[in-house]
Amino acid sequence: MELSTLQQTISLKGKTAIVTGGAMGIGLGIAYRLAEAGASVIIADINEPAAAEAAKSLKGKGWEAVSVKTDVSDEKDVNETVAFAVKSYGRLDILVNNAGIYPTIPIMDMKPGDFDKIIAVNLRSIFLFTKAAAAQMIKQGQGGKIINITSIDALHPSSIGLATYDASKHGAWGFTKNSALELASHNIQVNAIAPGGIATPGTGAGASQPVNPAIEAILKKFLEKIPMRRMGEPDDIGKVALFLASDLSSYMTGSQIVVDGGVLLA
Repeated sequence: MELSTLQQTISLKGKTAIVTGGAMGIGLGIAYRLAEAGASVIIADINEPAAAEAAKSLKGKGWEAVSVKTDVSDEKDVNETVAFAVKSYGRLDILVNNAGIYPTIPIMDMKPGDFDKIIAVNLRSIFLFTKAAAAQMIKQGQGGKIINITSIDALHPSSIGLATYDASKHGAWGFTKNSALELASHNIQVNAIAPGGIATPGTGAGASQPVNPAIEAILKKFLEKIPMRRMGEPDDIGKVALFLASDLSSYMTGSQIVVDGGVLLA
């Protein structure tokens, strides 16, 4: 058996990918690597101006990318985003469920509406996009790749105020495993990435403006727990997403890759 070259194995040329929450942070880091590898990337984000700017930056490098405003918790928006991908590029091969929110609200202060919103954005969205994308992949008959961005908090509790976030991420990991079972017969691989602390505008660590002193103190304390003594970068997740989206991971499904600088070891 003659093996494909590394260039052929990692190439995503001719593939179409949707990256939810792809306008900035981890999502943009993932979109960058997928586009660089040759995929046509749809940046699906509720922040329409930021998504458009992200797509523009990728196109400026000679890669193929477009943006679409998407509320990932809304079934109509999700179905229209998948249809937009097919209309734009003729197919859909890769889905990255990255969009997520993490408001800090202690249980005793949380209202049912707060709980519902976090679950809708972080978990319901994965169900909606997986169902819509998988239907298109099955129709195409050539398999596909679904990558869910979970968290190390899918494996252990985080901090007080993030109980619902933790629950959503535990749910995302459970959904990953079960959907991998269901979709394997269609050659659709479903895997997850569990990031640790990543320097992004959302965490405050990747912001260009001064960091709130309270957040800075939390980040400093968290950094002390990381054996590698640094926060991760969006590209640290982007490179792992490329691995899962390419043929480098051709015999993997239902797996979760932890990318945390060793923090779970501590």
